[in-house]
Amino acid sequence: MRVERLSQDKIRIFLTFDDLLERGIEKDDMWRDIPKVHDLFNDMMDQAHEEVGFTVNGPVAVEVYSLPAQGMVVIVTRGRTDASNNSEDMDFDDIYEMQVTLEESDDMIFFFREFEFLIQAAHSVENLVEDGGKAYLYQGRYYLVLENDEMEQEKYDRLIAILSEYGEASTTTKHVLAEYGKVIVEQDAVETLCRYFK
Repeated sequence: MRVERLSQDKIRIFLTFDDLLERGIEKDDMWRDIPKVHDLFNDMMDQAHEEVGFTVNGPVAVEVYSLPAQGMVVIVTRGRTDASNNSEDMDFDDIYEMQVTLEESDDMIFFFREFEFLIQAAHSVENLVEDGGKAYLYQGRYYLVLENDEMEQEKYDRLIAILSEYGEASTTTKHVLAEYGKVIVEQDAVETLCRYFK
């Protein structure tokens, strides 16, 4: 579990599938109102308080983004609370009033610390990726975005395993990359990188 502060009232938490498995939670459980999901949320809030000083007492908006290769990104936005509320007088169940929305992404997004690693990864997956994909430079890292076009599971798993040898699964969405990143390869990224860089 990794916590990152986005603003005064907003944090992003990255959960790997291992984090969920350790707690006996399936991906589909994340939007169900069950005790172990509440326990997970409490753990996330405890870690957020310890690591970045983010505390919640009152309404919160929770956005959950499921990323196929990476896990889940949970964005928690703190609502404004009445200053007269005293947290000591609150019942524990009243602390979190959650409004949960869920989005699922079929995009596979990996980042690479060096351009050379991106090129090596492209050559290694060239025979698995027919076409598509974009490459970006964002905050000093190189990103490869591949769409999951109904790929068979075995091929999909191999692709993730190979990309993981050269880079890391990213929690940055393609929307952030499109808006703030610099496009290196606009289309057919794997094929283009392999053609121009031996």
